[in-house]
Amino acid sequence: MDSVHDNVKEFYGKTIHSHSELKTDVCELGALTNMDKLSVRQAVGAVHQDIQDKYFGCGLCIPSMVEGAKVVDLGSGSGRDCFAISKLVGPEGYVLGIDMTDEQLEIAQKYVSYHTEKFGYQKPNVEFRKGYIENLRDANVEDSKYDILISNCVINLSPDKPAVIKEAHRVLKDGGEFYFSDMYVNNPLPQCIRERRELWGEGLAGALCWRDLVQYAEEYGFTKPRVVSSKRISVEDKKLAEAIGDITYTAVTYRLFKMPKDAPRSPAVATYLGNLSEYEKELRFDRENNFKTDTPVKVDGELAAILRTSRYSKLFKIDGNVEGSTAKEAKKCPVDPYQYISDIFKMKSCKSSSGCS
Repeated sequence: MDSVHDNVKEFYGKTIHSHSELKTDVCELGALTNMDKLSVRQAVGAVHQDIQDKYFGCGLCIPSMVEGAKVVDLGSGSGRDCFAISKLVGPEGYVLGIDMTDEQLEIAQKYVSYHTEKFGYQKPNVEFRKGYIENLRDANVEDSKYDILISNCVINLSPDKPAVIKEAHRVLKDGGEFYFSDMYVNNPLPQCIRERRELWGEGLAGALCWRDLVQYAEEYGFTKPRVVSSKRISVEDKKLAEAIGDITYTAVTYRLFKMPKDAPRSPAVATYLGNLSEYEKELRFDRENNFKTDTPVKVDGELAAILRTSRYSKLFKIDGNVEGSTAKEAKKCPVDPYQYISDIFKMKSCKSSSGCS
């Protein structure tokens, strides 16, 4: 773990200084995700340009309904997502950024006062701490305290991904959400890729197989991962392209929820009330389900439990009397992000990849 952490800290602390130096289009993908709401565009646009230049994410990890929430950003980097969300949660909310790289933390902390003043707050509502996302206890991140966890293209840099998922579950409240973007592959990466030092900083050597995420989510008590968005990642650099061969990477935004152990998981009819600002006509919940206002929808037991126990409970009328209902059925949301890529890509074995010769 130490060697991977040291490699990543060196890469993001000293080797590269802006997202333009990355050799994939992963950061450009972030501009295409979840930017349809004016408040989100304004919040991101209000972040200081020095912070924007050091953005290294692969998505935009800002879910709906965050006002007043307590949020943790795992691998917060220079703080772009933290500062944007700090505007959206308002003065009663709180955002905690966790990162292990001194240089990234230094620039984030430098601009806390700037954003506090810009957003018109009497005191800062954002804080940054040094720590490892595999062990949040050492950064004094308490049990069952936070409403939302986010992470933006950082889990792929971790050498112990199950520990990250386990820690995320520990610090979330019942009904809390882990909303995160990351890089994924369709099958576990061959060892010859995982051992390439130059591929770790770009996230290519540590990308998680989406099937493993499903396993970890179930093992540590989360709901099934729900795809919010998925886009193929392009590797323009010839040397990196040769190293990874025919492996196809995708940038995916997932959402997981922590359910109370006694939460009922029976099917129900859910009706969105349209009482959330900027979502008066409809609320997109995942890649497949877009709840129209005042339109009853039959949902399965897990989605019914999410809507009953999460912060979204205030937005839905839930009726447990499903029998005889003429409401349309909610769509199943596949956890496989490759279903949303137009071409069909298959990751071949290590021996057949040009990067493993």
